[in-house]
Amino acid sequence: MLLLALDPQDERILKLIGRDWHDNVVIFVGTKLPKILVVLAIIFALQRIVQFFVKRLQKQADRQVGNFHRAAQLRTMASILRATAFGVLGFIAFLQILNVFDIPYQPLLASAGILGVGIGLGAQSIFKDMLNGIFILVEDQYNVGEVVSLAGLKGTVEDLSLRRTTLRDGDGTLYIIPNSQIATVSNQSRDFSIASLPISVDASANPDKVIALLGQIAAEVRRDSAFKDIAISDPEILGVNDIRGREIIYPINIRVRANQRDGVLRELRRRIIIAFEKEGIPLGISSNMLVMQQKQDPTAPPAAPTIGA
Repeated sequence: MLLLALDPQDERILKLIGRDWHDNVVIFVGTKLPKILVVLAIIFALQRIVQFFVKRLQKQADRQVGNFHRAAQLRTMASILRATAFGVLGFIAFLQILNVFDIPYQPLLASAGILGVGIGLGAQSIFKDMLNGIFILVEDQYNVGEVVSLAGLKGTVEDLSLRRTTLRDGDGTLYIIPNSQIATVSNQSRDFSIASLPISVDASANPDKVIALLGQIAAEVRRDSAFKDIAISDPEILGVNDIRGREIIYPINIRVRANQRDGVLRELRRRIIIAFEKEGIPLGISSNMLVMQQKQDPTAPPAAPTIGA
């Protein structure tokens, strides 16, 4: 095996490099590393504080049993606080670490500002998203947990930020909508909802009897222990609303708590079917259905009975 002897000058250069590396490591461990750890510890502590307030807001939202709108506002505030605080803390940590390594961040901020102007000219939709998001929050158009229709899509608001809104529809599909595309908001969970049920009855039934029976059924549902806290007003039987041939329409309206219509409507349908069957009131047949019955010829001989094998 051949051993290569180093030139004395090269050996001296290697020793100087090794000494410089040793000195740099000692300086880093002695001065810079503690500063980095302190910065990370402070950022971690601030992050835990933010998470504490976010969890408090979410717990307060869960306790708002009778005030759905207030609960939605608290969930929205928690979502915005978490996203904004984490972004600000991350940016502060980045600047402090640059300062520890003696890297001037003022030129970076200046160049970032110039770059931001260029990006703003080419990506104005981002600023439109954020501007529209600010108006959504300030005007309280909708909140997390409410059922809304946005940009032709309907679902429950799962997340809301200054740039986008996240919807989850009934079959589980998740929609992410930029706030700049939201022109009209249909909020179906604000204050109250109307449980409206049109009942189709055959024209042979006495209207007064039908109206009285529907009022009795709706009042029973209103007084039921399962729905007395959901229905917030007495039911309204509007009478004969429409005549479609042999089909008469009697609508029932009950004002209920926001986003609580389905259970009341299911119970109304169940009780109406049972009551109509008991009272012998026939349900209506849509005028779009044509029922044809062949008239029997009186001169034709009766059909012979068929004897089974």
